[in-house]
Amino acid sequence: MSLRSLRIPLSLACLMASAVASAAEPVAQVRVAFDRNGVVSTRAEGMADLATGRKVTADDPVRVASISKLVTSIGVMRLVEAGQLDLDADVSTYLGWPLRHPRHPDTPITLRLLLSHRSSLTDAAGYYATPLGQPLKTILDGPKAWDDAHAPGTHFRYTNLNFPLVAMAMENVTGERFDLLMRRLVLEPLTLDACFNWESCDGGTATRAVVLYRDRAPVRDENRTGKPACAVVVEDGADCDLARWKAGENGALFSPQGGLRISANGLAKIGRLLLNHGEVDGIRLLKPASVDAMVAPQWTFDGGNGVTHEEDTGNGQNQAFFCRYGLAVQTLATPTKGCGDDPFDDGVARVGHSGDAYGLRSGLWIDRKAGTGVVYFATDAGGSRGGAHSAFSLVEEALAAGTAR
Repeated sequence: MSLRSLRIPLSLACLMASAVASAAEPVAQVRVAFDRNGVVSTRAEGMADLATGRKVTADDPVRVASISKLVTSIGVMRLVEAGQLDLDADVSTYLGWPLRHPRHPDTPITLRLLLSHRSSLTDAAGYYATPLGQPLKTILDGPKAWDDAHAPGTHFRYTNLNFPLVAMAMENVTGERFDLLMRRLVLEPLTLDACFNWESCDGGTATRAVVLYRDRAPVRDENRTGKPACAVVVEDGADCDLARWKAGENGALFSPQGGLRISANGLAKIGRLLLNHGEVDGIRLLKPASVDAMVAPQWTFDGGNGVTHEEDTGNGQNQAFFCRYGLAVQTLATPTKGCGDDPFDDGVARVGHSGDAYGLRSGLWIDRKAGTGVVYFATDAGGSRGGAHSAFSLVEEALAAGTAR
């Protein structure tokens, strides 16, 4: 039925059509293409903050969701190179208590299994809401925390909880708070104005945040007056005194799985670090062998050996979203039946990571052979239609290809 047949005045019909169109479009879209030497093109459209009319730029910090996992893994590899962590040691050694699947008590769980989502843990028991001063360990006592059907190392199941446990291991071997440790290991050496959960960023950086929206309603990072008063979860009525922090008690506080605030240009520098085998702009952060270890798939979908989507965002997909996964690094364009992991639609095995949270969709992807890469994000994109040729959304396909408007 047409608008005209409903006898709606033309002016009102135009307004309605405009509202529908605007509601279907992201609030902000940023895309940065780069090669080994630097940024080669930038496109930034829309608003970082609708309320103030502030336009988005490629230098504005944004919560990049699960791309945070890849950056956390860079920090892990620095500690591995320093001899403080071992990817294949029983992680219980670093946690200070036994991490064991209740049905498989003799099977060690390692950092390699945590980083590659093969630990047999699930997100069903929760993880992110553990408040300051409470041990994350307690949620592992619940049966929902574990995949009853699979032993550690035998099955892929994308689980955010893995990364707070990784952060706890990092804290215990260094004695440093996760966000400050990541600043020392990764962000400061690369001169990145970035942070996990705002606490270690300055107030000026926080005021430039890209606000995250759902249906034009703000859900995260309205920081017009500076950093949030409290950057971590606390119990109702409790204070936010970070002097109460204890190493290895609660690795979810600074959101290693999704809480990195960094600009698109900052992420491009991370991409160039990986393109250049662990070195960027004269700074050697990782050995080439460490980068190779990160990107090498630890798991490849064979039709039945894993859950191929993030369970809290990806139900109902006809194609597999995850088909190859390394140490917090995805590999795209897997030539396996049922895989829909090629938003670029060109068959190139790019590596990197996707992000999906609070209405934001993001991606960091590099083609190691060609020496090129792209970073993108879109806000208020959670309602984007499914992609035309992949398990990614339509807006992600457009940003990957560089055709987004």
